[in-house]
Amino acid sequence: MELFGTAGGKPEVAIFAEGCFWGVEHIFLKYYPPAENKGILKTDVGYTGGKEDAKNPSYKLVCTGSTDHAEAVRIEFDPNVVSYNELVEFFYRTHDPTTRNQQGKDVGTQYRSAIFYTTPEQLEIAKRVTEEVQKKHFDPKGQKIVTEIVAAGEWWDAEDYHQKYLFKNPSGYQCPNHRLHW
Repeated sequence: MELFGTAGGKPEVAIFAEGCFWGVEHIFLKYYPPAENKGILKTDVGYTGGKEDAKNPSYKLVCTGSTDHAEAVRIEFDPNVVSYNELVEFFYRTHDPTTRNQQGKDVGTQYRSAIFYTTPEQLEIAKRVTEEVQKKHFDPKGQKIVTEIVAAGEWWDAEDYHQKYLFKNPSGYQCPNHRLHW
């Protein structure tokens, strides 16, 4: 019996923050639609990386900046179909990792660029891919990646209306930075 299409293997989890989570989830699902078996099995948007005493924060509270949470996407993926390495590179392709706490006109700590690793292997891959992307795409422009690479902490799902938001609201706001940059 297959578990989530992983030929008996266990799905892995990747967590990325790169600005407004609506656009982050949308672009990952646009290029890795679960129905086409491209490796992403499921996504959820939510909050992570915040203060320990800020439990189950609301969108409104996160937007004040007082909780230090990032808007993020949690991706369950089949590592037999798509590698964590490929997802990290795609993460860098789809936003500007050189701006601190900002993507386009969205400004605040909740919009920071961050990779929340879930295993020691993910940490090593994230560091290596970051170095490769820095050398290939940002050193020539004189820019520096400011993405945080930190251990995943507690995850809080965002409110239901945020889940798959741009699929439910195709004309909804989407940060112009969420596109393929190379």
